[in-house]
Amino acid sequence: MERESMEFDVVIVGAGPAGLSTACRLAQLSREHDQELMICVVEKGSEVGAHILSGAVFEPRALNELFPDWQEKGAPLTTQVKEDHIYLLKNEADGSKLPGFMTPKTMHNEGNYIVSMGNVCRWLAQQAEELGVEIFPGFAAASLIIEDDVVKGVITGDMGLDAKGEAKDGFMPGMELRAKYTVFAEGCRGHLGKELIAKFALDKDKSPQHYAIGFKEIWDVPADKHQEGLVVHSGGWPLNEASGGGYLYHAENGQVLVGLIVDLNYSNPYLSPFDEFQRLKHHPVYKQYLQGGKRVAYGARAIAKGGLNSLPKMTFPGGLLVGCEAGTLNFAKIKGNHTAMKSGMLAAETLFDAIKSGGEGQDLQAYAEKLSASWLFDELYRSRNFGPAMHKFGTFWGGAFNTLEQNWFAGKLPVTLRDDSVDHEQLKDKGQCQKLTYPKPDGVLSFDKLSSVFLSNTNHEEDQPCHLQLKDNTIPISVNLARFDEPAQRYCPAGVYEIVEESDGPKLQINAQNCVHCKTCDIKDPTQNIRWVVPEGTGGPNYPNM
Repeated sequence: MERESMEFDVVIVGAGPAGLSTACRLAQLSREHDQELMICVVEKGSEVGAHILSGAVFEPRALNELFPDWQEKGAPLTTQVKEDHIYLLKNEADGSKLPGFMTPKTMHNEGNYIVSMGNVCRWLAQQAEELGVEIFPGFAAASLIIEDDVVKGVITGDMGLDAKGEAKDGFMPGMELRAKYTVFAEGCRGHLGKELIAKFALDKDKSPQHYAIGFKEIWDVPADKHQEGLVVHSGGWPLNEASGGGYLYHAENGQVLVGLIVDLNYSNPYLSPFDEFQRLKHHPVYKQYLQGGKRVAYGARAIAKGGLNSLPKMTFPGGLLVGCEAGTLNFAKIKGNHTAMKSGMLAAETLFDAIKSGGEGQDLQAYAEKLSASWLFDELYRSRNFGPAMHKFGTFWGGAFNTLEQNWFAGKLPVTLRDDSVDHEQLKDKGQCQKLTYPKPDGVLSFDKLSSVFLSNTNHEEDQPCHLQLKDNTIPISVNLARFDEPAQRYCPAGVYEIVEESDGPKLQINAQNCVHCKTCDIKDPTQNIRWVVPEGTGGPNYPNM
């Protein structure tokens, strides 16, 4: 197919905190050294921030380095954390508030801010454009350009194909975006990053990456329930058969941000992470703030949480992985935005040095050296045991181990715990597990999936190729239904997968229009039969301020 082609010095895939920080720092260096660079950022969302979902309590360390004058520039960090509460929930009615000395100090949030990362990314995009970066929202990077085992750029998705893959009126072929170097900042489980990790064996000798699904809702709450700057975290109930934890952050303008993180290494195929989240909001610790309020937004996104032990090699000929694409989240802090930004800034410095010296298409191993010498590596090293401890010892004893290690040994116990299990292999056959039943949503604190997806403003052009591809169409029924009662019905937070009865037997129905791009299906499917690829650009959720 004849395609138009554009040439750049650097192409960045993804306008999240990592990608935009890469772009900003690279453009700053270009100005400082009076060396013109052509920098392009492509973003599959309809606008920058449309696909960004994060809790988020934000640590400004990387932002302080990138833009020391961020306050004067109007960065949307206005709600400073004033108070931390951490609870261990015993059951649906009882819970204990833990004193500070019983919780890891990494969970304390003095000096941090409650933010919308979507809005932070919109602000970062403005800074990047003012520095001369070109940003193209609504263009999905669909495939790689690899020549002689060197990444040369990406091809954006074709627009105007019907469900059979045939051109409709107004068909527009994707463009080749070629570059000396390409930076992949797609976020957790990026589909191109997944391909690159496999092709270049970037995860050789590493622990498997581990994942969680994170839910988030925004609520408008009554003034007498709102305590701006209050941060609440919880462990324990309702996750009796999984690890993870809840959160509730009191943001500005009478809003609270509430959510649940569920680790995707759970074994009971009947578990529904979405319904566990809906149960959480009925606990008195959460209900006291939400009762009388109104839910105004909903979303979900997978989280890469394997940390240092699972961090792949982040360079290959012609490109780099940054941020959650690689898995730079600091699980001990439950924070990945500042680390993603720092990884992008280090990438920018590495790229600038390479391009300035006339390099192109190299494997920039200097990036690993810069990372190893940075505070980012130090953070990831100190938190390397946090996730494995929770997985091996459970919430209570894992929490006790982590409190000891973080508070008394500053994350430097002379032992490294590893979790070399693979999340999607942990499901047990349905006959080995107790069937879980969940209460019906009350429409006040708890809700169903479809009304939730409505609040995510998710939309896809209906007549387009399905972006949720089955490698084998028979497996959902012959294997997943037979052995696991098809867990996609429950692990998907958007009602994408349904088992429907037809005259010739059950069938898996894929409602791709509902997809919020969380990537959970690509991660948790026990047979790894689902392959998530990008739909047409602008498709998916349109989060206003998540």
